[in-house]
Amino acid sequence: MRVYISVDMEGIAGVVHEDQTDPTDARHAPEYNRFRQLMTNEANAAIQGALDAGATRVLVNDSHWDMRNLLAEELHRVAELLSGSPKRLSMVEGIDGGFDAAMFIGYHAMAGTCDAVIDHTYTSRVYEVRVNDHPVGELALNAAMAGVYRVPIAAVSGDQSLAAEARALLGSAVETIVVKEAVGRFAARAAAPSVACDRIRAGAAA
Repeated sequence: MRVYISVDMEGIAGVVHEDQTDPTDARHAPEYNRFRQLMTNEANAAIQGALDAGATRVLVNDSHWDMRNLLAEELHRVAELLSGSPKRLSMVEGIDGGFDAAMFIGYHAMAGTCDAVIDHTYTSRVYEVRVNDHPVGELALNAAMAGVYRVPIAAVSGDQSLAAEARALLGSAVETIVVKEAVGRFAARAAAPSVACDRIRAGAAA
């Protein structure tokens, strides 16, 4: 079984503000570096869950900001890492490589969603994106591209609003892993990082 994993940062447990996800401003470097470690940990949990379920190949696509966030030296040794930008398919670059399932880890809800941590669609300058007259976010756009290559979305992780968006879009077959409960755009009640990783590993395996 070949598994594809796209990893964003805003949906990682503990992340509540853009300062924690910004690799471009030296003032935020201490916080950013802490949370890129947690991003790597959650990616590893998803990789291990995929292996628990019988995966034989795993590709991880770094999908946040400039796409150079995951700590390569700490990524699970079984996985390949796809990083850097620009990429032709952006957050799902490499999805055309013959995968049996995909997972979206650390994802967030679409722009304009209430009670969602750092809701946006690719950039804060985008107010709304529509496909067939339906508002969509990164989850739907990336799932659609995966669908072009016949890769089903098996699991997603993030806050409760991202989970609700995934169920509405993809149905009950997708495993939704909630690692934090948003109480505002820049506030959330989150599981401890180790607990979040346990949930992701179990959800990925399921």
